[in-house]
Amino acid sequence: MPLNGHDARRVFESILPDDALAEIIDAARFEERSRKRDAVKLVRAMVIAASTGYGGRQADVMRVYFESGAPRVVRGGFYSWFGSALEKVMNAVADRALEFVRQQALDVPGILGRDVSDWHIVDSTTVRLDDSLMHVFPGAGDYAAAKVHKRFSVGLGTLYDYSISPAREHDAPHLVIDESWRGLGLLADLGYASLKLLADCQEHGVHFVIRLKENWKPRVLAVGRGDFRKVFLPGTDLDVLSASGTVALEGKAVDVDVELGRGHRTVQCRLVGVPVADGAYRFYLTSLPASTGPLQVADLYRVRWEIESDNKLDKSCSHLDAIGARTESSVRALIHASLISSMIACSLVHAARINDAPPPAPQAERTTPPLHPQTLARAMGSAALMIAGAFEESGTKADLAWKKIAEHLTHLGTDPNWRRSPSILDQLRGWRISPGRPRSERVANSNRNAVC
Repeated sequence: MPLNGHDARRVFESILPDDALAEIIDAARFEERSRKRDAVKLVRAMVIAASTGYGGRQADVMRVYFESGAPRVVRGGFYSWFGSALEKVMNAVADRALEFVRQQALDVPGILGRDVSDWHIVDSTTVRLDDSLMHVFPGAGDYAAAKVHKRFSVGLGTLYDYSISPAREHDAPHLVIDESWRGLGLLADLGYASLKLLADCQEHGVHFVIRLKENWKPRVLAVGRGDFRKVFLPGTDLDVLSASGTVALEGKAVDVDVELGRGHRTVQCRLVGVPVADGAYRFYLTSLPASTGPLQVADLYRVRWEIESDNKLDKSCSHLDAIGARTESSVRALIHASLISSMIACSLVHAARINDAPPPAPQAERTTPPLHPQTLARAMGSAALMIAGAFEESGTKADLAWKKIAEHLTHLGTDPNWRRSPSILDQLRGWRISPGRPRSERVANSNRNAVC
């Protein structure tokens, strides 16, 4: 089922409603000194303009703000509004958006929901800034940059939480596993890997899937799956067993119980290995039970790519990397605006996915393209003024406006590569997606039909 007008209206008006924005603006004292400023329209323009990409970020906000009917002011006066009060407003609106997405229904079918209520992915993305901000946002080199530390929900299909820091800060301290994580699953790259992280996951009931670090020496405790040619001594390093021929990696999946660490800081978990190209293996550490086989563990780790796609959404579509502001407050305000815009795009895709019927049978053929956050975000940019205008309507006119917007987003927001490069999530949901015919073949058939 495509995105409908009711869901489009629900997402936008739940995150950017008049009354809540007015309260946030009043609490931040953003509008008290300006009679020519329509602060509610400005906040909406901050979010809606993030996906337009016509010019600079602040220039795009100004264009959408003025064209939505707000009073016009000179450019210098408009830019002066980007201060600490606006930062407080956008921070509060981001909190509201996060609260909204966390309340939506989860979509965790198949092995995604077998052992956890949801999978969360952690990663960071770096935003290059004007070098005049190096004293506030020092980068890893001789430049200014901010880092957004992200926690992404697979079941919600969108950002679950985030924080902003100077890019020079390491990622690991920004991931803290506590009781709020209980019952969840964690997918993380090697930048976060540590024995403490794995121990914290086990202490708080969090399942994890993470790549094996090269310098870690797991000691084999028991064998679940693998070709072992002779008796081995439990506690021997896996690489020692491989080198001696005790364990043969001959293109078969490996599944062993291992222990990592020394002394009183040790962690016991599974190590699974799956063959990849040229006889090489890829190894993962996981606390999932043996009912989730090595290939399924590898598929679950592939889901980590969802946060990489979300990073691309932020930068390519919500223009997170196009921030030319020169004050800390305006940078933070624009970062919040970009991430809120991305959350709206993802929430619209998630709403359509929830409406979509599950496969009628295992491995049923999918025949309609799904919506994709990046293409839908670009469609949002082309409909920016339509969206701004829909907030001004009421009654039947509002229903028709949101219906038209939903149709526009559905028409332009489908995944163009859904057959050539199907989503791992669609595959885990049980869909079979056959490759499409090559474009040259389709054109040839079309020409033959035209001649006939």
